[in-house]
Amino acid sequence: MDRKSIVILIISFILLMLWFPLVNHWYPPPPVRPGMTGAAGMTNRLGTNSAFAATNGATAEARFQAAAPTLSTLNPHAPEELVVVENDNARYTFTSYGGGIKLVELKHYEESVDCNRRREGGVKNFATLNTKAPIPALALLGDEALLGDGVFQLTKTANGIHMEKALTNGLTIVKDVQLSTNYMVNATLRLENRSNQPIKAPLQEWVIGTATPIGPKDLALTMGAQWYDGSQSQQIGKGQFTGRSVGCSASTLVRTEFVAGASNVVWAAVNNQFFTMIAVPKQSAPMMITRHIDLPPPTPAELAADSKIVARPFGFQAALLYPEQALAPHDKIERNLEIYVGPKEYNTLARLGAKYGNNLDLVMNFGGFFGFFAKALLLSMNGLHLLGLAYGAAIILITVIIKLVFWPLTRASTRSMKRMSALQPQMKALQEKYKDDPRKMNQKLMEFMKEHKVSPLGGCLPMMLQIPVFFGFYRMLQSAIELRGASFLWACDLSQPDTIFTLPGLNFPVNPLPMIMGVTMLWQARLTPPSPGMDPVQQKIMRYMPMMFMVFLYRFSAGLTLYWTVQNMLTIAQMKLTKAIDEPAAPGAAKSAKAPVKKLPPGR
Repeated sequence: MDRKSIVILIISFILLMLWFPLVNHWYPPPPVRPGMTGAAGMTNRLGTNSAFAATNGATAEARFQAAAPTLSTLNPHAPEELVVVENDNARYTFTSYGGGIKLVELKHYEESVDCNRRREGGVKNFATLNTKAPIPALALLGDEALLGDGVFQLTKTANGIHMEKALTNGLTIVKDVQLSTNYMVNATLRLENRSNQPIKAPLQEWVIGTATPIGPKDLALTMGAQWYDGSQSQQIGKGQFTGRSVGCSASTLVRTEFVAGASNVVWAAVNNQFFTMIAVPKQSAPMMITRHIDLPPPTPAELAADSKIVARPFGFQAALLYPEQALAPHDKIERNLEIYVGPKEYNTLARLGAKYGNNLDLVMNFGGFFGFFAKALLLSMNGLHLLGLAYGAAIILITVIIKLVFWPLTRASTRSMKRMSALQPQMKALQEKYKDDPRKMNQKLMEFMKEHKVSPLGGCLPMMLQIPVFFGFYRMLQSAIELRGASFLWACDLSQPDTIFTLPGLNFPVNPLPMIMGVTMLWQARLTPPSPGMDPVQQKIMRYMPMMFMVFLYRFSAGLTLYWTVQNMLTIAQMKLTKAIDEPAAPGAAKSAKAPVKKLPPGR
């Protein structure tokens, strides 16, 4: 491979990594009128779901579009009334506009981890859910016959709140909310026909809440919605709403709504990286609808004060969808919900999931092959923390344990690579002898390696076995709130990059751990024997390839780069120790490497 080919390969790789961000930046997808895409999807689902079969003279699309007004269009004349109800874990602010939860403040968690504020003893702001959402959680959306002016009467009860709204058609909306333990809230939602005439309640959306960024600087890459059908969960994120380019053809499909479920929504949730709101209906809901919505932008003063604030914040609003239903005089429709509003803490969610039998811990996104390792690593880290270790020390100890478990395999791999390097002259001779017959050359090489008990995969196997651990750490750190605010050396938050300062004028963060990780990877690459048959140019590429990993992981969480750095340092120590132990055998190995190749009979 010549130098020109290497340059072309590197440029192509960089363009491949930057292609989608650049295309979305220069050619943003065209906007779609809200409701159109979701309405089409709803129409298809209504036609296949018997629960929504009766159209009663109105098309499903028209009914769906009527089911999505915003409270701002109702223009309530009464002033907004706010009632605060709290317990040891959280403070809930209820609003009369829509009759729901406007804001939830978690008392045991900070809005953001700020090293400077910690050192200076600044004021602590609580982490919030449903922040700046245009619709409160537990609001009822639908036809205007279900809304009226949108203003509810709020009455505080012993451990909760009673909300009520009488409509002109005889319907009364009643909501009773009671605070419970373990961040749980019990909600009873009713539509009551208090008239002497039958009433048909239109299609209803009971809002779960809105996933919003954790703080003003949060890029919200891990924000979205999720639902569980009794056997598996489905993530709903930005990818379900934005157009994607495939090959040379670009898709112009842009959604503002995403509808899922077929009378099997066991629970539905909205979440950001560390917090979640999960609604568990007493009986599985027919469907769930998620909307990509714009949040109020920061004020000019906020933007001027901090350039890192996200200028165009967005969120994901989710709701349980129920069909229209006829109510006889003095009849009622009742929905009972158990709602979890709190941190994505695995032990708590697993305990609640076992209690209700609904696998609430799946909101951690610990499913699949790598999810198994993520769960095991999280439980191990929490177990070591309970024994008194800090989370940074727990990560180091887990890395040491993993390295000790793989020690025999890694040692055998290192020996195999050294034997392969010693046998390289003989293998090159075989390659030269049978260069005109590739099939026979491969056969002879395999026989030669089998005879000398070496394998070309020997050097790769330990690395392949550690890949699940690496991705398990990555998956675990995506949502493990235990590491949020956990400090180690200069890193004050292991769930974020370990930035110590930002270069003035360049706005470039200085993160020491990824730099140390890059140095250790380069050191390890220099100690690793080259693979047989690799030309010098390829050897240089492999030697400096770790620099690419440093670029990729530079802005990753300090917990992940801490694991990778310690793993590299242990590997280096292991390679040096293995070399020292095997050093007496080196002269014999060198002698065998220089041994002449046996001449083969002409027929072979």
